[in-house]
Amino acid sequence: MTSPSPIVVLEDLAVSLHASPDRVLEDVSLTIAPGEILGIVGESGSGKTTLGLAMIGYVRRGLAITGGSVQFRGTELRDLAPRQLRKLRGASMAYVPQDPATALNPLIKVGSLLREVLAAHGRSRTDADARVAQVLAEVGLPNADDLLSCYPHQLSGGQQQRFALAMAFACRPSLIVLDEPTTGLDVTTQRTVLDTVADLCSSYGVAAVYVSHDVAVVSELAHRIAVMYAGRVIESGSTSEVFGGPMHPYTRGLLRAVPSPKVGQRLVAMEGVPPRPGARPAGCSFEPRCPVRIARCKTEQPELLPTDSASHHARCLLTAGSPASATAAAFAAGRPLSDANGAKANGAPLLAIERLTASYSSAPVLQDVALAVDPNSCVAIVGESGSGKTTLARCVTGLHTNWQGEIRFRDSRLPAGVRTRSRDVLRSIQYVFQNPYASLSPRRTVGATIAQPLLHFHGRPSRREIDAEVSNAMRAVALPFELADRYPDQLSGGERQRVAIARALVVSPELLVCDEITSALDVSVQAAIVELLRRLQQERNLAMLFITHNLALVRSIAQEVVVVQAGRIVEVGPVEDVLERPQHPYTQRLVTHVPSLEVAPAT
Repeated sequence: MTSPSPIVVLEDLAVSLHASPDRVLEDVSLTIAPGEILGIVGESGSGKTTLGLAMIGYVRRGLAITGGSVQFRGTELRDLAPRQLRKLRGASMAYVPQDPATALNPLIKVGSLLREVLAAHGRSRTDADARVAQVLAEVGLPNADDLLSCYPHQLSGGQQQRFALAMAFACRPSLIVLDEPTTGLDVTTQRTVLDTVADLCSSYGVAAVYVSHDVAVVSELAHRIAVMYAGRVIESGSTSEVFGGPMHPYTRGLLRAVPSPKVGQRLVAMEGVPPRPGARPAGCSFEPRCPVRIARCKTEQPELLPTDSASHHARCLLTAGSPASATAAAFAAGRPLSDANGAKANGAPLLAIERLTASYSSAPVLQDVALAVDPNSCVAIVGESGSGKTTLARCVTGLHTNWQGEIRFRDSRLPAGVRTRSRDVLRSIQYVFQNPYASLSPRRTVGATIAQPLLHFHGRPSRREIDAEVSNAMRAVALPFELADRYPDQLSGGERQRVAIARALVVSPELLVCDEITSALDVSVQAAIVELLRRLQQERNLAMLFITHNLALVRSIAQEVVVVQAGRIVEVGPVEDVLERPQHPYTQRLVTHVPSLEVAPAT
């Protein structure tokens, strides 16, 4: 029996900056078969999204496909006119963006958005209505007539993402590119989205590209893996080969940074940052960061060659003769936490919340919430989307004022709004928002953004003092100072989030309220940020209220976890007790939905 023809074939693909020899992607060759899901992983800025978009013949502003071949079902996309490409996109090729809240037109109801896709590709009104009902059922939104009349902002994050999936699958494309489609979703909604993607690809023979920094999620979904670094594929193969027996030191570094849902451990980040286009070293791009480099790595650029099997390739001079299983075990083991989660501090808590009830208009969101955060401690808040986690954070930081109860900071009662709080309290309680795309001003450079709190809280520091503090804050979150003159749209998603964290840390707060701050970060940067926060806890007695959907990450940073369901606390206690022996059915369900990087080693 012959294998079906591949849907996508890339050969020596190169993408470059306009009017520049600098390449963002180069030497990329891949194939994707019908019904196959290819996972693309790597750090922010490695070229994952650029590669995914190139597969549908698209590049972002300032880029151009300058070499190689992009074939879709035997047709060379580089030979097609823009009008021909537009006919293919949506009908035969589809793209699901990372943030549906910004991708869905806020002025158009979601039902109209969905019908618009079908009408643009020749479906009649009757056919479109029938297909809308069918595709909504396929993405887990049956009987969604009421939702069709809603605007995007009236839906939860999970509902928005499933509508984005429905729009992508509406015309039953042959290829779908999913760019971080579960970022920011709670574990239950994430599981629904992943199961939906897997079922639709299997049922309709769709070739899928799943771009993500979440290695654990990719390991559960993808059939094959391509690991990107500095614009090149540095390892590829089946999921069991790449994650069960990684051959490239970079892949092993990624795996070492993945938090475990079962064991508390110190996360180990890779030192350094990936090189930018035009700044790659002459030899191996990973050589400056590689823990096992040899002299040849500095001058000799490795090719992507087979390792211990014909389907498993790695771009490394040291792979020949390396035992995959032993190497993987050595690098992926991680470090146990032992005392990493620390002991509960004695004395008065830094933050104490009692009988907190919060509402939007007349709709209650939080009911009778009580918790405490000690100095030098971290309390994690977990729960599904819509459970009230962010509203709780906004009450603490003074951004939500419609609440009753009591919030005490340093044993003094806090008034409801930021305008009624002292400058010292505002400096001491800093908020890091979930979405760096919306929280950073597009008109301010990175340096000006980080310096703004200094100017607000510390009067008129000198330019030298500002530059020194900005440089220290950027170094703390693994950002080179050379980025200080850039604007947010010139940064990757992970870099933007690091800027937001640096902006909060630059004024030395006592309480850091973190609202899903690692959801947009790759695993290595996530590990670096978590270890940074843990160190700051010890050095500065920094306390944290850490809101997250990533229950595996909770083990590596928090001492106590609070589980919130529909605005009420249903379970609270030490991290190990709650995650290992959950008592409430809701907590038990959350724990079972956590993705786990448990891949059988390649044989």
